[in-house]
Amino acid sequence: MPERIPEESESSRTTLSDASERTLHIGRDRPIRISSGHRLIHHEGKCSRPHGHNYEIAVTVTGTLTEEGWLVDKADITSIIDEWDHRFLLEKGDPLIDAFTQSGDGDAVIVLDHPPTVEVMAVVLENRLLESLPDNISDVSIEIAETNELCAE
Repeated sequence: MPERIPEESESSRTTLSDASERTLHIGRDRPIRISSGHRLIHHEGKCSRPHGHNYEIAVTVTGTLTEEGWLVDKADITSIIDEWDHRFLLEKGDPLIDAFTQSGDGDAVIVLDHPPTVEVMAVVLENRLLESLPDNISDVSIEIAETNELCAE
């Protein structure tokens, strides 16, 4: 017969939201993968040409537990990251934005205020997640690997 755990007394009972902050890792051991194109218009090397990467993304979320016993639904995080999957990331003012629009593929472009480097992508995704996730989330950290040699967080 299973051991019965005694219930807490009313005076010592706490809610999950009273617990200290907790951390949730998504993609730490098996990264979230998206494929996106970009170019760096101010780069003097080959990165100024349109090209793409198979990005690997890990997310760390910090906050307090909800009454349902979690910080956030993983699907809420992956749905935001998936908005960049099979899209082209371009800096505001890049002439390719107009080319995509004129070709009928304007919805395939994500326009960033800054160059679409992996460092900028991490900051933009962190801010996007913080804006979209519930108020119990206090911090979001993103790690993005562009290649096996280049990773930013």
